[in-house]
Amino acid sequence: MWLLILEAAGAMGLLVFIVWWTMFSGKTPTAPPPPKQAGTDKNADQL
Repeated sequence: MWLLILEAAGAMGLLVFIVWWTMFSGKTPTAPPPPKQAGTDKNADQL
């Protein structure tokens, strides 16, 4: 019985670790991208 509880606890710990690892992985942007200025698109006036 204790082996089943140990296995369930290990599986739960592994699941929590995988979720935590994927939530906080990757680079977070330090600043938002600059806004696009109107009139700088060369193809906008060729409609």
